[in-house]
Amino acid sequence: MKTKLLFIALLTLGFSSVQVQSQTTVYAKNSDISDNLDLRAVASMFGESANLQDFERRLNDPKYQISNLDLNDDNEVDYLRVIESVENRTHVVIIQAVLDRDVYQDVATIDVERDNYNKVSVQVVGNTYLYGDNYIYEPVYSVAPVIYSSFWVTNYRPYYSTWGWNMYPTYYAAWRPYPIYRYRNNINICINVNNHYNYVNTRRSYVAPVLYQSRRTYGYETRRPDYSFAQRHSNVSNRYDLDQRRVASRESGRSQNYGTNRSNTGRVSSTDNRTAPNRNYAENRTNTDRSYNTNRSVSSDRNTSNPVNNSPVNNPVRVESTPRTENRRDYSQNNSNVSRGKSQSPVNTTRPAPTQRTETSRSYSDNRGNSENRGSSMRTQNTQRSEAPRASQESRSSQPQRESGAGGRSAGGRRG
Repeated sequence: MKTKLLFIALLTLGFSSVQVQSQTTVYAKNSDISDNLDLRAVASMFGESANLQDFERRLNDPKYQISNLDLNDDNEVDYLRVIESVENRTHVVIIQAVLDRDVYQDVATIDVERDNYNKVSVQVVGNTYLYGDNYIYEPVYSVAPVIYSSFWVTNYRPYYSTWGWNMYPTYYAAWRPYPIYRYRNNINICINVNNHYNYVNTRRSYVAPVLYQSRRTYGYETRRPDYSFAQRHSNVSNRYDLDQRRVASRESGRSQNYGTNRSNTGRVSSTDNRTAPNRNYAENRTNTDRSYNTNRSVSSDRNTSNPVNNSPVNNPVRVESTPRTENRRDYSQNNSNVSRGKSQSPVNTTRPAPTQRTETSRSYSDNRGNSENRGSSMRTQNTQRSEAPRASQESRSSQPQRESGAGGRSAGGRRG
């Protein structure tokens, strides 16, 4: 039994690993053919090249990795060769992917034309099979490219690449294609930000399309005739419309997610944080009022039934919520009770403040009376003390007079 369980566990692990590998392979696949070569990067490299040979080298240099195309599905990026067709002042530069021996597929063309005023116009046109109809970028270079000077010279020979299948230059080394998201991150480094790349949907030159038809190659189209851009994306006309559709779908998805998150957070905050505390406050307030009314009625009954109540009633709710009018009423009642009988205690012992005031007034009056009595007694004592010295002084003064009188009498008697 244990061996069977171990065998089943091993089988499940093997199937799960196979599924993970298959998912990884699907994730690495490209979403569309046109995502594997950015024509803005091609236009940027064209403006930095010295001539068409240098331009071909830059397209296939592993250091730049401009291309990510793998049309023959050999898990290696296809080599891009450059050929040219010239008529008078119009040059058509054709970029072709090498798929097999003597098998090529056009990827894009560069129309270079000079008018009678020696003004040069450049348009990078994507292949219709790969990019759709009229997918054109018109670069505006910040500095005039050096490659212009190599086109209009005497005895000019059109450029034709000598490289082909299994015949590559020494600087070239094939690399594996990257996932689309990684290719986009890498290709942004190769685009010169000082230039402007304007999207247009019409060709300036009438001669360039004719020259291109004479040199056109379509090896990949013949292999997969039902895989053109129009058949891959029936709802858009070219790659530019596809990009706009992608951007719109991303923005709508972000707005929907933002709106959903915002509505959910708003509901939670309004329901939980606002309504509940208000209800609790109202319930607490009604409960407090009910307890206050109940305690008030009970206390009034106690006061009417038993005017002299020496047992204190501890009611913190009533003490905290008692208004000022009740304090005054209780104070008047306490004064009346005090006037009726000083020996009796106040009626409502739960009002300590008025009782203390009456007691303090009473004690003050008593103390005042006592102090007056003491003062009167002290006064009498002082009076008696002051009178006593006076009497002694009178008695002392009267004695010499008497003695002098007696002496006089005695002298007179003797004289007579």
